[in-house]
Amino acid sequence: MNRVETIARQVYGPGAAVPYAVRLPGGASRETWALDVVATGGDRHELVLRLDGPGAVLEAGAGLAAEARLMRAAAEAGVPVPHVVAAADAPTDPPAGPYVLMTRIPGETIPRRILRDEAYREARPRLAAQCGRALAAVHRMPLSCLPDTEPADPLRRWRDVLDLTGEPHPVFELALRRLEADRPPAAPASVVHGDFRNGNLIVGPEGIRAVLDWELAHAGDPLEDLGWLCVKAWRFGSPLPVGGFGGYAELAAAYEEAGGRRVDLDVLRWWETFGVLKWGIICVMQTMRHLRGGASSVELAALGRRVCQTEWDLLGLLT
Repeated sequence: MNRVETIARQVYGPGAAVPYAVRLPGGASRETWALDVVATGGDRHELVLRLDGPGAVLEAGAGLAAEARLMRAAAEAGVPVPHVVAAADAPTDPPAGPYVLMTRIPGETIPRRILRDEAYREARPRLAAQCGRALAAVHRMPLSCLPDTEPADPLRRWRDVLDLTGEPHPVFELALRRLEADRPPAAPASVVHGDFRNGNLIVGPEGIRAVLDWELAHAGDPLEDLGWLCVKAWRFGSPLPVGGFGGYAELAAAYEEAGGRRVDLDVLRWWETFGVLKWGIICVMQTMRHLRGGASSVELAALGRRVCQTEWDLLGLLT
C-alpha cells in the first residue's frame, strides 16, 4: 500500500478505495497529488494531498500540520482557500509521513494558461484587484496562527542563506548592500503569506478561487507579499508588473480599499527588488540540492539558469 492509499484509509476508514491518483506537476520542495477517494459508504471525495518531498530545502517554513492551521485561519479571515479535511506532521502510520489533505477546487494554476488562454480573458483584468483584496484578508489573520510570531530581519536571513552556499554572487551582494542602504521604516508586523504569486492561485473564468501553498507564511511587513507578487519571474513574459495581469495602482487601490495599510509605491518597489533577490538565492539553493545529491531532479537543475536571469533583473532594478 503506497502513501496516498495509507493516508486515504487513515482518514476515511480501512475500507476506503482510491480509484484515481495522479501526481501534479510543479512543487520543487513538496509533492502534490490529485486523488479521488471512495469511502466505505460509497461517497466519492475529490481531494488534493500534499506531502513532503525528499531533501528538505533551507527556505522551507511551516510544517504541513502548521500549514493546515494557517489555511483554517485564512478561511476565517475571508481568504479563499481549499477546505482542510485532515493534516498531520507525524501520523500514527510512519510510512505515510507528514501530509495535508484538502478539497480539490476546479480551476487553473498554470500561469501561462491564465495569462493567454481565451477561457480566462474576462478574469485577467480582475486579477490584480482580486489579489489586493485577498492580501488584505491575509494580513487580517491573527499573528497567533503562526508558529513563530517574531518577525526576522529579512535581509539578514537571506544574506546568511547566501553565505551558506559558499559561492560568489557579486550582483546579489550589491543588491543586499543597496537594499540595506535604502531600507524603508519598519511597519507593524502581520501574517505574511510568503509565496503569494501567479502560480499559487487557482483561477476560474470569474477570477481567483483559492490561494495555495502556505508553507512559507511568517510574521513580517505586509508589503513583502505585494512586492513578491510583482517579481518579474511571475509575469511569464507579460509586460504587466503584477503577476503578468495588472498594474501597481490597481493592486494598491484594491488592497487599501479592502482594509490593507496605505501602499507607498516606492516601498512596494523596494520589496519587489528584495523579492527578486530572494528568488535568485532560492534558485541557487534549489540547484545545489540537485548538484550535491539532495534530490536528483530536472526541475531543480533547470532552476540553475534562472540565477543569471535574476541577476540581470536586479541590475535593472538597481540602476
